[in-house]
Amino acid sequence: MSRYERTIENKEFTREMRQTHTILVPQMCPIHFGLLESILVQSGYNVVLLTNNGPSVVGEGLKYVHNDTCYPALLVIGQMLDALGSGKYDLDHTALLITQTGGGCRASNYIFLLRKALKKAGYGQIPVVSLNFSGLEKNSGFRLSLGDIWKMLGAVIYGDALMILSNQIRPYEEDKGEADELVRRWSARLTGQFEKGKGCTPGDMKRNLDNIARDFAAIPFRRTPKVKTGVVGEIYVKYASLGNNNLEAFLASQDCEVMVPGLMGFLMYCVDNGMQDHKLYGGQRKKYLLNKLAMSYLRAVEGWMIDAIARYPNLVAPTPFYESKKLAEGIIGFGCKMGEGWLLTAEMVELVHSGYANIICTQPFGCLPNHICGKGMIRKIKERYPQANIVAVDYDPSATRVNQENRIKLMLSVAREELARTESGPQPAREKAAV
Repeated sequence: MSRYERTIENKEFTREMRQTHTILVPQMCPIHFGLLESILVQSGYNVVLLTNNGPSVVGEGLKYVHNDTCYPALLVIGQMLDALGSGKYDLDHTALLITQTGGGCRASNYIFLLRKALKKAGYGQIPVVSLNFSGLEKNSGFRLSLGDIWKMLGAVIYGDALMILSNQIRPYEEDKGEADELVRRWSARLTGQFEKGKGCTPGDMKRNLDNIARDFAAIPFRRTPKVKTGVVGEIYVKYASLGNNNLEAFLASQDCEVMVPGLMGFLMYCVDNGMQDHKLYGGQRKKYLLNKLAMSYLRAVEGWMIDAIARYPNLVAPTPFYESKKLAEGIIGFGCKMGEGWLLTAEMVELVHSGYANIICTQPFGCLPNHICGKGMIRKIKERYPQANIVAVDYDPSATRVNQENRIKLMLSVAREELARTESGPQPAREKAAV
């Protein structure tokens, strides 16, 4: 830690604050984070998931975060500062929570930027809680039990299943809103199970995932020709509507079916990177074995979801993590793991293989890992898969929404031409006119 970093006071979240403080959490994945919020509330924390958005969030971010800084950092910090200034919260009894993955990119370094912004804004008394499993920071008053961690893993896989299946059914359902209603019902049902200490054993997870897939497959829907579009990119702008200007809603308005890869893939990528580091650089064998054990369990959980969805021929099951990784061989090296790293490239190739060849690569402007592993890989992907139709879209405070949407519309126009060509089938040869 530098001398300058030490001048930023780290207000600790103490045991006493657990009873007195409201913890504000920035939004990213609505389904997943809704489940995670309920788990933290059940553990005794007064948690509020932030939903404030709009120009004031960007304005607060620009005011207290340098505009050369990563756009997701600006938005997350801006959303928190905007909430603190809303008058809804007692600032002497409010804390903030942010995640850290242990990598060298945004998910580990926002916390210092946030504390710096709090001090500049006059909120130096507000503690910042780090949610991490890498031992980066500790707070005596914020602890998660093994049961809480098990529930959080369940929230990730259940959130993935609900997100993937609702995205597949929503564009084709006969009764509009039925897929979203099923998401709400299952979210409430899972929250109730977590509250009773259920839903996280292998038997419970298999049963729930089977029932989730069965319920979505039972929704009356009729497939009509639509442009199948995948969304990849930096983890925040890929999922958060605040970060991507409501991209999924825009694609729905363009009559598209949207596929967004699940959060479990990123979790497995983080664990796999720990194993890859040991192979490349050495280190403690104990840490390698722990990562290997964790990966073994994650692969099993991932398999339960894939098996549940694959039982229904009218649904598209995700590609297993290691099959996706294999698809990226020869395109990008697996030592490329800053930010989303090789996973970003692998997800684009996976989408092409799954029939979602029209891809939007969402990236914060100036995000070096995304420009290398996303935009930088497009040419190599197209060389191997000529059907790939990929557009990279930059998101930052100065980028206008209309410009972003126009770039996407150009990509969709190419996709619609290809859809019309494949739907019409091969055209019969014209007969020569009689002379």
